[in-house]
Amino acid sequence: MLKPGTAWSDAYDRCRAAAPEAFHDDRVLNHWGGLWQRDGRPTPVFSPVDGTAIAGPPRLDRSGAARAVHAAVDEHGRWRHLPLSERRARVAAAVDSLQAHRELLALLLVWEIGKPWRTACADVDRCLDGVRWYLEEIEPMLAGRTPLPGPVSNIASWNYPMSVLMHAMLVQALAGNAVIAKTPTDGGLSCLTLATALAVREGLPLTLVSGGGAELSPVLVGARELGCVSFVGGRDAGAQVATSLAERTGLQDRRHVLEQEGLNCWGVWEYSGWELLTTQIRKSFDYGKQRCTAYPRFVVQRELFHDFLAAYLAAVRDLRYGHPLLVEAPDDPLPELDFGPLINAAKAKELAEQVEEAIAKGAVPLYRGPAVEGEAYFAPVALLDPPRSSPLFHAEPFGPVDTVVLVDTEAELLAAMNASNGALVATISCDAPETAERLAPEVRAFKVGINQPRSRGDRQELFGGLGASWRGAFIGGELLVRAVTQGPSGERLPGNFPGYTMLPP
Repeated sequence: MLKPGTAWSDAYDRCRAAAPEAFHDDRVLNHWGGLWQRDGRPTPVFSPVDGTAIAGPPRLDRSGAARAVHAAVDEHGRWRHLPLSERRARVAAAVDSLQAHRELLALLLVWEIGKPWRTACADVDRCLDGVRWYLEEIEPMLAGRTPLPGPVSNIASWNYPMSVLMHAMLVQALAGNAVIAKTPTDGGLSCLTLATALAVREGLPLTLVSGGGAELSPVLVGARELGCVSFVGGRDAGAQVATSLAERTGLQDRRHVLEQEGLNCWGVWEYSGWELLTTQIRKSFDYGKQRCTAYPRFVVQRELFHDFLAAYLAAVRDLRYGHPLLVEAPDDPLPELDFGPLINAAKAKELAEQVEEAIAKGAVPLYRGPAVEGEAYFAPVALLDPPRSSPLFHAEPFGPVDTVVLVDTEAELLAAMNASNGALVATISCDAPETAERLAPEVRAFKVGINQPRSRGDRQELFGGLGASWRGAFIGGELLVRAVTQGPSGERLPGNFPGYTMLPP
């Protein structure tokens, strides 16, 4: 049974009670110009959890988005002159208000993007804890720096609405900028709308609009009044944003942060810590590997394959996945799951087709998990040696599909780990520290772990990517503040730019 009080209708009623200005009985509103606007065309959306009809994005056209950007420019002109003490007080009040609605924000994430309860709560908590850290540390970060000349425009993927997008928006505002965000096309609308409603009540200059990327990108990327464009998503869309900036006269030097996907690899070489690896593999399936820092590729020394396979199967056979809100009795806690559905049925179908095609062309199925009822659900799969013609060989699947490649030499190990021309994270499991430390710098990833996974990180931890996985300024810690503020004349920010790549010290 669905746990009482967790139905979509319950969640939406709670949204209407908490923020009636943003949630009407028939639709969600956009927010721009300091007001909630009943504009745009609502689009039908269905939850990946069970197909329930949920609130859809009120999609603006290009002219509507242009009006929103112009209004944000006006807000930016006022906000950037507020003293830091005032900005800090308002952001702190917004965080307190978000904390008071933590469980509702998490429940919205369950329905809108299929996160299990524990994972959804963690997404909200990481956002709030991270912004609290910036509230404490912001003063020295802003020494000698000023806000950008125009608002920051955010276009982000659907998988982390709170800990990535809302977190960035609050820090950008704390640094002195008005902020624009487009709700992700595939999910997160109501969660972000509630969070925005709570924040703007405290006086924060946030704009939140919905619409198709192709329709709104010319405005949210190309408007000359913008101070920075921040993008989180796939390589194709990120490349289009980068091309748009490069081709527009006067925008070549526009501040930008383009976080793109890469094939994050886990190498296993001269290793024997199989019990630890089993635990790490199990944790790698968090949220069904629908993360930019997921590890979908294992590159394994051939003579260790039998031990690796035993460790791997011990992990995946223990995975728990399924409907995130079903309980056996009303008083039971919500289930402890590793993952729920994929973001939608179309993604599940796409992955199924890619797996079958890879097998037909020679990949060896190592494992297939028990199926779960529901169009958006996808059981874990592991394939040995996917063919090079398969998307699973060179691209991130963004789902619970692992591929395993066997190698015989260190050179083959490094070549296989660098298959996607740059990644965000990578890991090498190796008993000999000196060997791992020698190999790690040859892996084209921003972060390389030795005998442990790496992640996006929180608070002071820096984040970026190498090769095609990142364009523009790196972020995390003080670099996030530097990316959305102006420093001394001629300053070169750490990042991966067309003219240079500079890693932080």
